[in-house]
Amino acid sequence: MLTFTRCGDTGGTRVSILLYEGVDLLDSGGPYEVFLTANRLALRDGDPAPFDIETVTTDGQAVTAYGGLGLVPSASGTSLTDTDLLIVPGAIDPSIPCRDEKLLALIASVNERATSTIASVCTGAFLLARVGLLDDKDWTTHWEDIDDLTEQIGTSGAIRGKRWVDAGAVVTSGAISSGIAMALHLVERFADLTLATRTANQIEYEWTETPSQT
Repeated sequence: MLTFTRCGDTGGTRVSILLYEGVDLLDSGGPYEVFLTANRLALRDGDPAPFDIETVTTDGQAVTAYGGLGLVPSASGTSLTDTDLLIVPGAIDPSIPCRDEKLLALIASVNERATSTIASVCTGAFLLARVGLLDDKDWTTHWEDIDDLTEQIGTSGAIRGKRWVDAGAVVTSGAISSGIAMALHLVERFADLTLATRTANQIEYEWTETPSQT
């Protein structure tokens, strides 16, 4: 059982990573590692940590990721009333979390606050679509699943060949490791490009600030 410990109240951007049964591990752990590393580099420089990171399940209880690894969150869904940035990971079969009404209601509640940004990784875009967050917006998802999602919500807005798409209050990313690229983009957006570039170098991940597929 892997325990995610909340990284303290830093006073920075509140980042909440949503966890649920069957969540993809890299979808959730990749962005977590990016924001964690960005904090570490800032603290090393004597600066305050720019992100206050937490992991969240609807009820605060442990869940099991796809493949069997147990995940213990640091908070329950009630903490999302204060979040600035919600990360919604995907699942191998997104139709399963898309039937979880409590999970969907939690995502929708964050969207009701004009100051919050919601970002999906891979098939997490299906959950955003389920609550109407992709309506009239550009978006992307895993290349293997983009046709399935366009069948559900139409082709308008679908972007192919990009690692992430930033539509302002909603950000989406492509296949699994693209969540890392998107998280680095969000470090740039909520902190600065220098920190994002240093974070990519620290984790030895090839990244540029442009979202083109590599």
